[in-house]
Amino acid sequence: MGGDHGPKVTLPAAIRALKEFSDLQIILVGQQPVLERYLKKLLPKGHARLSIRHASETVAMDELPSQALRGKKDSSMRVSINLVKFNEADACVSAGNTGALMATARFVLKTLPGIDRPAIMSVMPRTDGGVTRMLDLGANVDCTAEHLLQFSIMGTVLARALCGIEKPTAALLNVGTEEIKGNEQVKKAAELLQQCKDINYVGYAEGGDALIGNFDVLVTDGFTGNIALKAMEGAAKTFKFFMIRGFKRNWLTKLAYLIIYPVMLSIKKSVDPDNYNGATLLGLNGIVIKSHGGAKVFGFYHAITEAYYELDKGVISLLTSEISKILTLNEG
Repeated sequence: MGGDHGPKVTLPAAIRALKEFSDLQIILVGQQPVLERYLKKLLPKGHARLSIRHASETVAMDELPSQALRGKKDSSMRVSINLVKFNEADACVSAGNTGALMATARFVLKTLPGIDRPAIMSVMPRTDGGVTRMLDLGANVDCTAEHLLQFSIMGTVLARALCGIEKPTAALLNVGTEEIKGNEQVKKAAELLQQCKDINYVGYAEGGDALIGNFDVLVTDGFTGNIALKAMEGAAKTFKFFMIRGFKRNWLTKLAYLIIYPVMLSIKKSVDPDNYNGATLLGLNGIVIKSHGGAKVFGFYHAITEAYYELDKGVISLLTSEISKILTLNEG
């Protein structure tokens, strides 16, 4: 029910995912009369692997997480996460209020052993054709060095599991790459990472390195990470605005656009946010994926596939065992 578009996007995306994965089952959680009305238009005969679970309440996109957690125990968000807790579902995918989703998921599912705080992690495309997994993107405004170490461990384990990278490289986001740069929290985190025997720590990275850096995991606190993410999104929108305005200037620039259109289309596909939609709420005792609220059908479908692949790779059990092993080795 969440996001900017609700069932108009989430239902077609769910149907697309069912076509893609023959062993996938989807439970649509929300106001049943509304969902049935949309579903009747899309699938008049229904679908054997698609069901509806009624939830009488919804969480508004601007609602305070504390209010949603305490006051809406029958929201579609809460019911979805409860399904994961009680093993009726293996993962939850939501386009709703990020703060409420994190607060509810943390309260219901709890964190994995050895993890103090969950983090929001998403994938960024790199210029070399690879991807960088960046965390935290907004769950934790204030972080200690120990939290950054935990984020590094979780990001490394996920990169290893989903990308098949034997020794993923990890970097800390900082104001410079020199060792003397940064606040005390980042410097202390760097010391902890250098001592951690199972993390391939490669040093500091600057904000501009997020999309071009030669590392697989980029770690920061949620305050800095969210600003960096929004800055990148804003830069992309600004670039698009000036490109369109420039090509519309006169008939010659319009002709030039037609000539380079195939190249522009290729670039758009390479950096299209929908291709990377689906942020992981990492560190919870269950798979929870947050879709961008403005995602269209393909974007929400991609968020569902992220949940599917994390489940297929056994990410929760991997995280549990690897976190325990790495922390034990680090203490030794």
